[in-house]
Amino acid sequence: MVETPSPAPAVGHVRELVEWLEAGCKAPADWRIGTEHEKFVYVAEHCERAPYDGPAGIQAVLDRLAAGGWERVEETGRVVGLRKGRQSVTLEPGGQLELSGAPLATLHETCDEINDHLYELRAIGDALGLFFVGIGSDPLTPVDRVPLMPKGRYGIMRRYMPTRGALGLDMMMNTATVQVNLDFSDERDMVRKFRTALALQPILAALLANSPFRAGRPSGYLSWRSHAWSDTDPDRCGIPEFVFEDGMGFERWTDYALDVPMYFVYRDGRYIDVAGIPFRRFLAGQLDALPGERPTLRDWEDHLTTIFSETRLKRFLEMRSADAGPWKRLCALPALWTGVLYDATALDEAEALVRSWGPEDREDLFLEAPRRGLGLDVAGRPLLAVAAELVEIARGGLKRRARLNPAGDDESGFLDVLTTIVEQGSTPAEALLDTWRSGGQDGLDRLLVDEAY
Repeated sequence: MVETPSPAPAVGHVRELVEWLEAGCKAPADWRIGTEHEKFVYVAEHCERAPYDGPAGIQAVLDRLAAGGWERVEETGRVVGLRKGRQSVTLEPGGQLELSGAPLATLHETCDEINDHLYELRAIGDALGLFFVGIGSDPLTPVDRVPLMPKGRYGIMRRYMPTRGALGLDMMMNTATVQVNLDFSDERDMVRKFRTALALQPILAALLANSPFRAGRPSGYLSWRSHAWSDTDPDRCGIPEFVFEDGMGFERWTDYALDVPMYFVYRDGRYIDVAGIPFRRFLAGQLDALPGERPTLRDWEDHLTTIFSETRLKRFLEMRSADAGPWKRLCALPALWTGVLYDATALDEAEALVRSWGPEDREDLFLEAPRRGLGLDVAGRPLLAVAAELVEIARGGLKRRARLNPAGDDESGFLDVLTTIVEQGSTPAEALLDTWRSGGQDGLDRLLVDEAY
């Protein structure tokens, strides 16, 4: 006889939600680095985005990965993701594939993981006639021509997002990012790291800007991906200023998240559309779609994944501001944040770097860094100088961490690509624009092929 699993218990009080976040606190010896990165999938024959179905489609890629040892994750009988140990591959709304890496102790392990994944994809792509590109936004494909993916939550989001902002569908269907997830020891440590990282996020958006095109032409922005987030949904995106106010902590974030409108509730293998209804009403048992039912902690965890602030709190902190890019820049992003947030001296120095910035400084950076890159001032200083100082703060933190590979190298070498960007004084996006201008009629097709992993 097969026993039916007992349903998860309903949440009875707000305090349970706060405690769920508090359970993320870890001793420094247990801090880990979790890196996530997305990439676009193109059909080599015509440089168009790969569909889900077909011999050269996303499903075929997932099937081949599964044959190599990944466990399938299915929805309505169709594979929509994969798991292997503490790694996962997820299918994003426009067919972007995301590797969510395992929590790892060193950046050396992180970059080995990235390398292994990209080599595996490259072999699959060669066999299927596909190629994979790390770039912040698709430079060619209009949103209405992006193939749709068979995940129920994305249908709900596609319907709801245009009611909240003009660029939500651009963000969903046509952007790709790299982010890093890092730990904290207690509430005070979380708040210090959250505030520092949130203030600094636009600098990373500028340093790693890598998406200057939209629908075949320059967009007027160096990071179209970052700009798209500024007009996606004011309820859940941007720089939440309350993080910098007295009283910030796990309870304050919970109070905020309770009032963020939901997208969906997942029940019995299907997504129920509750878009626009605050989670607080669900907690009170006031969802018309589920009369009298209260959420579980899994519902809370799902809901927190639909908050898209530039730094996001779950049981760890997520740094979310960077465009996807080539291999070296995939490793640079976690290297910078690890160096800044996992070393006490570096965190002190980074806090001092942003201490004089007020709400207007932070908002201006968030809105203007995607357009102007490193050519801004903040609080009377050139952003380029601030970025250079930040990279050196991170380098010092990584050297003090002294996590060595078998050759005796510490982790600071992963920052070299950022040092080069600072020394050149221009963003990767500006180099892409130069390549496009010299490429003639087929410049973007060739650019995509040149940028492929």
